[in-house]
Amino acid sequence: MSDPVAAITEAAATGETAAIFADIRHVLGVDVVNLIWRHLATIDAALPWAWGTLRPLYADGLVLDEATTLRREVALPTMPSIRAEVFAGLGLQPGALTAIRDVLAAYDHTNAMAVVALSALRARLDGRTPRNAGAAAPSAVVAAPRTKLPPLLSLTDMQAETAALVIALNMLGTRRPGAVLASMYRHLAHWPSYLSLAWLLLAPVDSDGRLAAAINQAQREALARAERLLVGLGGSPSPPPAVAAAISSAIEPFVEDVIVRMLVICAFLRRVTA
Repeated sequence: MSDPVAAITEAAATGETAAIFADIRHVLGVDVVNLIWRHLATIDAALPWAWGTLRPLYADGLVLDEATTLRREVALPTMPSIRAEVFAGLGLQPGALTAIRDVLAAYDHTNAMAVVALSALRARLDGRTPRNAGAAAPSAVVAAPRTKLPPLLSLTDMQAETAALVIALNMLGTRRPGAVLASMYRHLAHWPSYLSLAWLLLAPVDSDGRLAAAINQAQREALARAERLLVGLGGSPSPPPAVAAAISSAIEPFVEDVIVRMLVICAFLRRVTA
């Protein structure tokens, strides 16, 4: 498997990195370690500091609370749910639909948490101080059942047409050239007909500006949620300046584009595929 940015695969992780990856899966209640964490693992001292700083906010429920609010406040483009006959006509049987919905649910769960937590971390690295007096007390964390996801495909694992479709989908809603390739599409590439349906659903709302409007609104809401988390990061020790700069640079394309973009797209696809 190859990654679109420098990253350590879960299978190749050893020692402290493997232990942190295992802890991320446990604390987030997910089956895979998202690309941003695997990317940070390639930067000297970045992953231990970043995860060590954010872990308490994940573990005590603060990140989940703010992410839940963010997901509730994101204004998605309207679209009716897809009829069962449509999926059947695409060759997507109930077992495939269950697996697709599991992929969407997993990313819907992690995207909101990641964009809020990492936006707060980047603000902390850039020397921002919180404007509000304090954050609300966290809710009790209820562990979600872990769902096994299919293997994460590389572009070379796919048929040429499917790989081209993944790349085309990745450009929808992006605000920059050379955008990081979203892992969700690589997971969904096990079902090329579903990717084709996703294109047909997303391309119109991208071309008429509704997707961009939803992403911009989600970005504003994410920053507001991150502001509340920043309170909890005020006492955390700072990494060396060179490490801080490297972490902030690594996080930037994720929180400014790919994660917030996929937050909206994943939630939209999950709603119409319900």
